[in-house]
Amino acid sequence: MNAAVYHHCRLTPSVKLPGLSSSKLSPKCFRLHVASSLTDASRYVSAAPILLPEGPWKQIPGGVTAADGFRAAGMYGGLRAKGDKPDLALVVCDVDAISAGSFTTNIVAAAPVEYCRKTLEMTETARAVLINAGQANAATGDAGYQDVIECVLNLSNLLQVKPEEVLVESTGVIGQRIKKDALLKSLSRLINSLSSSAEGAESAAVAITTTDLVSKSVAIETKVGGSKIRIGGMAKGSGMIHPNMATMLGVVTTDAAVSSDVWRKMVKISVDRSFNQITVDGDTSTNDAVIALASGLSGSTRISSLDSDEGRQLQTCLDGVMKGLAKSIAWDGEGATCLIEVNVNGANTEAEAAKIARAVASSSLVKAAVYGRDPNWGRIACAVGYAGIPFLPNQLCILLGDVLLMEGGQPQPFDRSAASNYLRKAGEVHGTVAIHISVGNGPGCGQAWGCDLSYDYVKINAEYTT
Repeated sequence: MNAAVYHHCRLTPSVKLPGLSSSKLSPKCFRLHVASSLTDASRYVSAAPILLPEGPWKQIPGGVTAADGFRAAGMYGGLRAKGDKPDLALVVCDVDAISAGSFTTNIVAAAPVEYCRKTLEMTETARAVLINAGQANAATGDAGYQDVIECVLNLSNLLQVKPEEVLVESTGVIGQRIKKDALLKSLSRLINSLSSSAEGAESAAVAITTTDLVSKSVAIETKVGGSKIRIGGMAKGSGMIHPNMATMLGVVTTDAAVSSDVWRKMVKISVDRSFNQITVDGDTSTNDAVIALASGLSGSTRISSLDSDEGRQLQTCLDGVMKGLAKSIAWDGEGATCLIEVNVNGANTEAEAAKIARAVASSSLVKAAVYGRDPNWGRIACAVGYAGIPFLPNQLCILLGDVLLMEGGQPQPFDRSAASNYLRKAGEVHGTVAIHISVGNGPGCGQAWGCDLSYDYVKINAEYTT
């Protein structure tokens, strides 16, 4: 069987939100803040490789600031336990941006997650996203929630926007409250550093990293309905990564014009196809959050239907950006030497194919075999079988790269040395190991991404707080 056939085809605290002011900020008010000192972020961590899928777009610089109306900044505010790497990030929009969010399914959700959930239920727009690294502010009770409220009120006052127009994300050690005093003292300088430049975007992308070895930032330019639009984003994540999101944070921005109900549906679909299809270690964190903002400043026609041509075009492009960021997270998995991409087709539905792909990408035995450069395809077949999706075993086909391992449910003779060499070469260059699976003749296709499981993963997490 030709390998080409496999390439087609994610407890609310009893604390009342504060009274919301009626202050508004005009677009030109934000522009009074002039970037004064952007951190040279590249000296702390390098940028992740761009892992965008192919699509009707071109890659451009800029990350979260590529789309019209957005600016960003990252700086060191004294929140990290050690070092001086940036630990505070801010993304702002010059106008009311249509907002959407997706969050962890962990019941022990962090205070900023609970705050954002409430806020997005109250309003359809946002103006700013404040992000800190160092402390997760999870499992911190009412006091931790009040810390979020105080940070929001201070930032909204400085930006002259409504409190409900400010969203918050946090990452770091669970059980530790935000170093609030340090954060509040840094807000004015953070605001004064806001920039629409690629440097502003990159400084923000670095500021949100924790155990990440690389920052994750991407942007594209494309056409929707004949109008040029841009989509950009940044994310962080390296460990505690598993479907239903992970210890990952993300901010996605676009200047496309889209209605609130359509945008929120699009974001959910894209998250399911990207961030909910990555896994590193099987742990789902308390702080997972992806916030997506649409400024509408491109001048494009407002999209009010998910099923319109323009709606489908924007969905495809949003999928591409989120998949690119998600793949960068899996590539940067703690201790990883390669990215694992699992492609499944022949299922009855996309959801069924996606579930099978997740099972294989999540298998510790598959991940360990890849690290050991062992083409043990039986572990792949086993994971397909326990995914919970019915199929006929005599239709199962598996390839490792271009090496056919199983066809029609039967083992195939293959060059074990060549297959092992394929795994070894991917590990040497931190490349991609592709696993292709077919389970029948259905139309359902899906993908998932993970990484190999190395000795270093245990070392990193054994010493995380010591």
